[in-house]
Amino acid sequence: MSDVERLSASAAPGAGDMLQTLLDGRARTKADLVHLTGLARSTVSSRVDALLASGLISPAGEGASTGGRPPSRVAFNPQAGAVLAADLGASHATTAVADLSGRILASRTRQIDIASGPTAVLEAALSDWALLLDEMSAQGMPVVGVGIGVPGPVEHSTGQPYNPPIMPGWDRFDVPGYVQRTFDVPVLVDNDVNILALGEQAMSFPDASDLIFVKVATGIGAGIISGGQLQRGAKGSAGDLGHVRVPYSPDSSLQPGDERELEELASGTAIAGALRAQGLEAESSADVVELVRSGNVAAIEATRQAGREVGEVLATVVNLLNPSIIVLGGSVARAGEHLLAGVREVVYRRSIPLATQHLAIVQTQAGERAGVLGAAIMVAREVLSPANVDALVARGASRTS
Repeated sequence: MSDVERLSASAAPGAGDMLQTLLDGRARTKADLVHLTGLARSTVSSRVDALLASGLISPAGEGASTGGRPPSRVAFNPQAGAVLAADLGASHATTAVADLSGRILASRTRQIDIASGPTAVLEAALSDWALLLDEMSAQGMPVVGVGIGVPGPVEHSTGQPYNPPIMPGWDRFDVPGYVQRTFDVPVLVDNDVNILALGEQAMSFPDASDLIFVKVATGIGAGIISGGQLQRGAKGSAGDLGHVRVPYSPDSSLQPGDERELEELASGTAIAGALRAQGLEAESSADVVELVRSGNVAAIEATRQAGREVGEVLATVVNLLNPSIIVLGGSVARAGEHLLAGVREVVYRRSIPLATQHLAIVQTQAGERAGVLGAAIMVAREVLSPANVDALVARGASRTS
């Protein structure tokens, strides 16, 4: 038995499981917890006392009296710790401080160039976190974890970007190790589309347990939530739609036998290239969006066709995973309904009827804070997992013994 396990055995084992019952924010009495868990009153009492000592729960007034002294209630204390979050894009960085419920307390956004390398970008994020924490110094919340989203593939177990196409100098860079030189806490790193999926679910679809967030921008990727859990796959590459080859179909812009990867056909860069071939000035996703918003017919049709190409791939995903919601985000999705219309046109026709019977395909509703919110939620779930809470309680017990 390890030291942590021995300490946990003497410090309310199962306190982490008890906390899960309280994470919904509702205040409960010990009698309520006995009823909910089926545990003995003495067991519930020891776990509640341990969680109170850790600060993860706090007194929350009194319950209704059934005769005699009213029972005390307890509730989850989201201000027991602060989470630092960052959403790093190709040209922007949003940093934030959140509490353990994922609520954003303060945030900043600045322009960056992700191609300037990890040291410059991470130093900018560290500087902004320091400013935010200084502004919030009166709240006195200890930093308990850091979450970072980056625009490229990430080996989730190590937090290291893996051959990211638009991030020169980041391949295999030890992002967690670099950040931990300043903040000695757990640091989790993930692909930006995964944290966007978590943020979108939390802000817009909290009751959806099967949701796919599709980002169409310079690249194309998907964050997959299935059975209520974010699905990363064996190494962290799940959802890489951009490198799926699009087969020829009557809806495709391809010629028979000409199969290409989805990013070559439907990314913002690809759409801009198609428009340049028609004599229009378009270098980026932003140029495509501007042309669409100005009513340019060629840009509207090119964007709708890109939606059809995305739909060709998503129809297979729908048949395979049967989500209830597909959310389209990213810079190209800001062009309005045209990308969405193309996706719907193909998905509803090519997927099996049972899979599309109650399928909603919608534009993102969460806004620009979805990324940092998702990063904060990712870290909070890790910090508040039963095993980590038990270890925290054990450490607290060892300091007071």
